[in-house]
Amino acid sequence: MEKDIQSILISEEELKTKVQEVGDQITADYQGKEPIFVGVLKGCFIFMADLVRSVRVNCSMDFMAVSSYSGTTSTGAVKINKDLSEDICGRDVIIVEDILDSGVTLNYLKSYLMVRKPASIRIVTLMDKPARRKADVYADYSCFEIPDAFVVGYGLDYNEKYRNLPYIGVLRPEVYM
Repeated sequence: MEKDIQSILISEEELKTKVQEVGDQITADYQGKEPIFVGVLKGCFIFMADLVRSVRVNCSMDFMAVSSYSGTTSTGAVKINKDLSEDICGRDVIIVEDILDSGVTLNYLKSYLMVRKPASIRIVTLMDKPARRKADVYADYSCFEIPDAFVVGYGLDYNEKYRNLPYIGVLRPEVYM
């Protein structure tokens, strides 16, 4: 598995430090509120677990499964595979995403959830890749801005592999081409 990694982009220690910083900021911003964190599966699960443990306000969690990728590229068509279990009407929603890439999925998801009349919707992403942005959507909280590289680890995968790496690594092109 490690032989497939070209380089480590973000170390385990850098991840811990930055996720804690973002959790502290969310804690400050949501004093007196009880946000609901909405994780976009599957890639967010490790980031979201670490993030919510670093947030020190009452909160709840729910998950959605959304697909828009085929292999390494976005299809542009978003499909909801698992919807929310909780009612978000009047709630402060924080969408948790592993990577903000083209923005197509998050733009669709934000519009989809706005119909349910939440009090607010904010986006937190582990990584922001602005070089590939196609939709007009931005993260309210972002841990890292990264270059246009195919990354895996810390929940992110390629064909369901590499999610368990404790760091963010750049996958060797020969692995996915």
